[in-house]
Amino acid sequence: MTSADIRDPDKTSSPAPMEQGEPDSHQHIHGEHTAKPTLKSRLSVAFRVLLIAAALLFAVLFISDRWAEVVTALSRLSFPLVFLSFVAVMAGIICGLMSWQVLLEHLGPKVGVIRGAQIFLVGSIGKYVPGSVWAYILQIELGSRYGVARARVFASTLFSVAVAAVGSLLAGGLIVPMLVANQPIFLWLYALLPIGLVMLHPWVLTKLARLGFKLLRKPRPDHGLGYAVVAQSLGWALAAYVLYGIHLYLMASSIGFSGVGELSTSIGAMGIGMIAGLLAFFLPSGLGAREAIIVLVLGPTVGVGTATAFALLSRVMFTIADLAMASAGALTAVRQRRRDVPLHVRADEED
Repeated sequence: MTSADIRDPDKTSSPAPMEQGEPDSHQHIHGEHTAKPTLKSRLSVAFRVLLIAAALLFAVLFISDRWAEVVTALSRLSFPLVFLSFVAVMAGIICGLMSWQVLLEHLGPKVGVIRGAQIFLVGSIGKYVPGSVWAYILQIELGSRYGVARARVFASTLFSVAVAAVGSLLAGGLIVPMLVANQPIFLWLYALLPIGLVMLHPWVLTKLARLGFKLLRKPRPDHGLGYAVVAQSLGWALAAYVLYGIHLYLMASSIGFSGVGELSTSIGAMGIGMIAGLLAFFLPSGLGAREAIIVLVLGPTVGVGTATAFALLSRVMFTIADLAMASAGALTAVRQRRRDVPLHVRADEED
């Protein structure tokens, strides 16, 4: 697919100037804070708070009933395996970054992995705010700060979510027979797979990109999204889920949960768990959804208490890894600023 496929013939490649009178991000944010909240927004916040509180309450009650078993399982874990499990999480996050980066790079001028990491990793901590959409908003704003058009970051993030959803379902396919036998209620998730595959077709992505850039009144991307680009992004996403499965498998290996079948089960559990967490966007980073899947999948084999211990430790590892990598990205940006390294990728692409 050529650049002509994604641009109108009468359009030039030079970016359109900023709309006169368009408020900057600081003015926009200030206006949001000073606006009087409506009854609907207050009820929405109250409902979300109650939902999170209820989820946390049930989680505490569930864990407290099995606390002795949880502690016993944690005490049996091997430190070297736990460390390797944490490394697998870090590697998986990097693969997730690359899945997003591939799409970003093909929608405009080169950004570079370091700058992309600063946008993606730092922005990702927004998922810990209830309503994980904040992660995407933060990435868009960070991208704008570095001279990457908001429309471009938005398109890359939207497409990467579709890629991640398809990748998680493909990884979760390893435990479909188990779901059929024990938890058929989760099979409805696979109704999303055909939709996701259609979304990943280059023609559909091109149409969506055209529409999004037109609505936001921003210049069209320099490059099209072809099969090779989508395949690369999906490949990185699948690598991330495999590494997340290895992370879970290494923890469980401490108690003798080993073998090819067990590895497949771990990868499948993380795949389904991740898509469940993605759908539970109203909870901070899908808190509880992924853990529930891990317990349901591993519980019959290792025991509910032990599976709960794995799920809790997995959550802790992911949180530490997210914060550590976001901190590294922010620190790199600070160092570059102190060395007078230009922040902007290309000044004329800035919103």
